Amino acid sequence: MLAEIITIGDEILIGQIVDTNSAWIAEQLNAIGVRVKQITSVSDERSHILEAFKAAAGRADVIIVTGGLGPTKDDITKKTLAEYFGVGFRQDAASLDIICGIFKRHNRPLLDINRQQADVLENCTVLLNKNGTAPGMWMEHEGKVYISMPGVPFEMMYLVQEEVLPRIKERFQLEAIVHHTILTAGIGESFLAEMIAEAEDALPPHIKLAYLPKLGQVRLRLSAYGQDESALKAEVQLHADKIAAIAGSYIVTSEDKELEKAVLDFMEEKGLKLAVAESCTGGYLSHLFTRHAGSSAVFLGGVVSYSNGLKESLLGVSSETLSQFGAVSEETVIEMVKGVQQSTGSDYAVSVSGIAGPGGGTEEKPVGTVWVAVFGKGKVVTQRYQFGGRRQQNIERSAVNALILLFKLLRDQHDS
Repeated sequence: MLAEIITIGDEILIGQIVDTNSAWIAEQLNAIGVRVKQITSVSDERSHILEAFKAAAGRADVIIVTGGLGPTKDDITKKTLAEYFGVGFRQDAASLDIICGIFKRHNRPLLDINRQQADVLENCTVLLNKNGTAPGMWMEHEGKVYISMPGVPFEMMYLVQEEVLPRIKERFQLEAIVHHTILTAGIGESFLAEMIAEAEDALPPHIKLAYLPKLGQVRLRLSAYGQDESALKAEVQLHADKIAAIAGSYIVTSEDKELEKAVLDFMEEKGLKLAVAESCTGGYLSHLFTRHAGSSAVFLGGVVSYSNGLKESLLGVSSETLSQFGAVSEETVIEMVKGVQQSTGSDYAVSVSGIAGPGGGTEEKPVGTVWVAVFGKGKVVTQRYQFGGRRQQNIERSAVNALILLFKLLRDQHDS
């Protein structure tokens, strides 16, 4: 079964807010076997909204609409839906009770425009919004289901979980959707595609392979569609194993997780501790680790030694090394990684030093020059990278490649 998501609001189109609703709704739909055919954003303009409804009806079985249900004049979704279906309005008593209760709790006067939010389409089934003043609406028209919800995220999420998903599962006979993700690192998308081409060509029509590239990584997603979920899982696993046998040296994990989370999980399983010494990344590598709950089981902390003085005083980098080779050098990152490992007592350590840009480069060391060192079990591995001239990309690429270098060392020393 196919669905389309339509978000309504000028604020999305001008970039004032980011449409996170659609991604969340798509994830929830996919989990129950509904495939999202398209996501569309339209302005608060009657003709555009009508065109979007008509086009969506030609593509999808379920059309989910968010936004434009507020009390102000620019919120025209409800009126446009009434025009689209050729129906009028009725006041829903249960929704009005919720609205009155909200205003009473906040000791605010109830205006006529607030009461009007309880006006719903004559042809709708009301989806009671217990978290806000705009009720959701479920309409069926010419074999299609239309669902209208407020755009406020916590109100929309409540309605999807409590009202929309149960009704969709009851209304439609849904197929099973099975996903299997393989995270690879250290190989480009085109090289990976060529490597696994034979395995990809062997996939049956109901199993699709998607390539999801990211800095230094390619996430492979196998998706299967059918009626027997357990059979699909077994079949997908079989094809995933064939891909893994070919691309094994580049595979980080066969779970849908971030690269740094895969590193944390690997180290936690082995009982290992980690510390970092950062210069050009300015704490970004530490941020990647600590954004994950439970990271303290592995990550001890680190040092952001942006200046040469702190490299000397906090990490024990010698002034002679800095003078002779510079802050961005193999010699410096080796002393940085050994210094942070010694001071923290970690099992493994990572250090990064480079020229993020846009200034600061030289002919010998242009902007984007980065050195990374990883240390563990008495072994130091270093790598020089030459990225481009964009500062943020250089910071992110430095961190990702440091993670890849660390994971390779961990796997070499602990893979069993």
